Amino acid sequence: MTLIESVPNIFGADQDKFLPGIKQIMDSCLAHPSSAVRSAAVKAYVSFVIENDEDERLVKMLSHCVPLVVEVCKHVVETEEGDDGPLQCLSDLASTIPKLITSQLTNILNMCIQFVNNPEKNESYRHSSLEVITSICESTPSAVKKRAHALIPEILKSCLLLMTEMDDDIEEWLAVDDVDEEEDEESANIGMSSLDRIACSLGGKAVFQPFVDIARHLLQDGDWKRRHAALMGLSTIGEGCQRSMEPKIETVVGTIVPFLQDQHPRVRYAACNALGQMSTDFAPTLQKKCHEKVVVGLITALIDLSCPRVATHAGAALVNFSEDCPKQVISAYLPVIMEKLEFVLENTFKKLVEQGKKLILEQVITTIASVADAAQDQFVTYYSKLMPPLKFILEQASDDRFKTLRGKTIECISLIGLAVGKDMFKEDAITIMTLLSNTMSELAPDDPQCSYMISSWTRICKVLGSDFAPFLPKVMGPVMRAASYKPDVAVLEDEEVQHDDPAWQFHSIGENKNFGIRTSGLEEKVTACDMIVCYARELKEAFAPFVDEVAEQTLTHLRFIFHDGVRSSAAETVPLLIECVKPQGLERMRSLWTRFLPALTAALKTETDLDVTVELISAVSESIDVLGRNGITPGELSEISVLVQEQLNEYEKRRQEREAEEADEDEDPEDANEKMNAENEEEAAVLARISDVVHSCFETFGPDFVSFFDPIFPAVVHLLDPKRHYADRQWSICMLDDLIEFAPQGAANYQRQFIDAMLRAVEDEYPEVRQAAAYGFGVMALKGDSEFVPALAAALGPLCNCIARPGARDTEEGVIATENAIAAVAKILKYGQINIDPTQLIPLFLSWLPTWEDKEESVHIYNYFCDLVETNHASVLGVDNSNLPRLLDIIISSFHLGAFDESDEKNHSVMMRMQAIVKTIASNEAIFQSLLAQANLDEGRLVTLRGILDPQQQAQH
Repeated sequence: MTLIESVPNIFGADQDKFLPGIKQIMDSCLAHPSSAVRSAAVKAYVSFVIENDEDERLVKMLSHCVPLVVEVCKHVVETEEGDDGPLQCLSDLASTIPKLITSQLTNILNMCIQFVNNPEKNESYRHSSLEVITSICESTPSAVKKRAHALIPEILKSCLLLMTEMDDDIEEWLAVDDVDEEEDEESANIGMSSLDRIACSLGGKAVFQPFVDIARHLLQDGDWKRRHAALMGLSTIGEGCQRSMEPKIETVVGTIVPFLQDQHPRVRYAACNALGQMSTDFAPTLQKKCHEKVVVGLITALIDLSCPRVATHAGAALVNFSEDCPKQVISAYLPVIMEKLEFVLENTFKKLVEQGKKLILEQVITTIASVADAAQDQFVTYYSKLMPPLKFILEQASDDRFKTLRGKTIECISLIGLAVGKDMFKEDAITIMTLLSNTMSELAPDDPQCSYMISSWTRICKVLGSDFAPFLPKVMGPVMRAASYKPDVAVLEDEEVQHDDPAWQFHSIGENKNFGIRTSGLEEKVTACDMIVCYARELKEAFAPFVDEVAEQTLTHLRFIFHDGVRSSAAETVPLLIECVKPQGLERMRSLWTRFLPALTAALKTETDLDVTVELISAVSESIDVLGRNGITPGELSEISVLVQEQLNEYEKRRQEREAEEADEDEDPEDANEKMNAENEEEAAVLARISDVVHSCFETFGPDFVSFFDPIFPAVVHLLDPKRHYADRQWSICMLDDLIEFAPQGAANYQRQFIDAMLRAVEDEYPEVRQAAAYGFGVMALKGDSEFVPALAAALGPLCNCIARPGARDTEEGVIATENAIAAVAKILKYGQINIDPTQLIPLFLSWLPTWEDKEESVHIYNYFCDLVETNHASVLGVDNSNLPRLLDIIISSFHLGAFDESDEKNHSVMMRMQAIVKTIASNEAIFQSLLAQANLDEGRLVTLRGILDPQQQAQH
């Protein structure tokens, strides 16, 4: 048995002849009186069938052994005779050939749940049992949901049980002064990791509500470990349960926030952790709906310096909250946040000086950086207060113990500079840049300050722009040397390999041979390539002296097989280099493009990493944008069309291969549509970038691209199938939207082949699909002619249903889809030429206002609104102008909630129209005051109103 386990292909080419004998040996040994023989037989059996997993006849012939394998696992754990090897084998079997264990599914799950839940058993048995459960959930989620649905709550309880197994010694936990120091709590970590994997596999519909029911009871428990597990669990399931959890996010956050005041510090820590993780998983919905509870709760925890670990984690959670927080939300809390952060900075710097304690100080510096990044120019007020102490830390924290502190301080300074802008930061930036460039050469490559310094260089480059150019010759020398690094490679015999050498990585290539690559300079090469991308992007024509040298390197790096990051950076560099030489004229740009296009096309034919494929396709679309109509020949446009066709064909081929591998008789079509694992996300990103190429071509060439789109069209329409993953429908419709918007006559000729699918898509379950379809009908009204009138008339009903659907505004994606639908209705009524009495629709349209999230659509929504008000439309003004308070509220709220991007000139006209309406209403003081009383505006809206009536006063404010 040991021989078969070690060399499962031992029977060679004549294996089929021996199968009856192999079957007999397996049957005999799996039922052998000796426990050791039975365990060895399990290992041999699993090794053998996994080796032959593509031989369906063999797998079927040996499938009857699975109940015996399960019995061996059960006996080993119950008697503790032997190690957990059989359970590990069962996990491997479930992962590799899930259909083999399907008949034993509930039996295996019940057995493993029982083992996990038995605290008397050795940890290795319990951990391996949970791994079996997790592997089954990952490899055959549909079967678990269909055949073992009742066991899902028990599986979740088992994960949570392990998550309660933590150390009672709170003093040691409190004494930690290094944020990277991990707790030695293996069971809890395994429970949490398994819960994460199970939630991602089974999805929110199966996991969210059962978990909430369990967590509710645990949160009321007197045992701090149970409360801790429930809070950590709520943050852990977020990624897998995103669509089910996000509509309930206010309730979930409301449940967590009180535990920021829990009597036990580890529970408070877990509450901070949950809010931080959810701020990332549910951004920006959480920030918009729960900001007050979260910000107030976290800053209260942050200023409690009696417990540094909780205060530090509160600061970390505030970083997560800030990262994707809309500027208008973070700005409202800026004074109180900064007051508390300055207090913490001052007090923790004292601790550093007096006691050498740096935990909270490192975190508060990172938090300040994150808040500055979110607040942008609103942060100007705090610059003069913060920059001197940060520069002081940078100069004084020279001890080796404080390398990370120095690195984080450099990062913070550069992010503050990025927020406040060149005028305020320039002088300090040059001082710091000089300091960094002098220090960098003295640092060892593995010094933690290096990565902070390099990223800070790139930010300072972004702030200074062309003023960074004087530093470039000094910076580019070491950068180009690092980027030019060529790793050593070797092929060695097994006995020659030194696996403990950190400078080399080895991969077995069979027959006692190993392929080795020296990796010691590889990460520095990747970092240098990333820096080149940044410099080219920010410096533009100032980077021109380096373009030719970097271009040669880029062409080589597109084929660099040893690191995908190098290939990705090379692809990103392509359009940036073309833009750097734009001032030198079209001929110079084309001299690069004619070399880059064949290289990109060749790279796409051989690339196997989807993340790199995404960057290569992006390089094509962004190059089209830079080169413009005159920079690309018809022959090159034809090549690009072929490239898109090839990528769509490859996309379809990969999808079919995945479906064949994942073929599952228990698969629910609804699950197939929703499934968004890492691989599907990568594939959706590829499709999104293909859509970008189509968009760039249509935007650049308009109707002239239609003939090149003709051969692409069938594959695009094929993606509309409602049984496919929702991302397929989303991006297919986006490509059709571009056809409609930039070549409406061409779209009219095609419309019979896609209109019905688009009408269905307006009411799709997935908001991403609804948004794309709604936008399409909007541009159809805006850009189309009479050929689209029947389609537009047919779309009004579905669009109204889309807007009125339950939960239409519960998620960020839902809000955007809903506002696109409202904008589409406005465009149809304004431009659509349809024969309809708008009197019935106009009150409905007003009831949907205000909108404020999708700023691009605001101009269309409110222009139509102004049309109605300015023409004194009876349905808008109401009987005896009774709707005026409501109209006033809509206008003021739209400004208050930030419906318009003031930097976009397209919005200025509609903003002026709306301000004029308010001023007209306000011209009669008595009536205006009466209307204000009826409108019942809050203080924030009254401030906005004063700004509308007196813009100069608002600007001064």
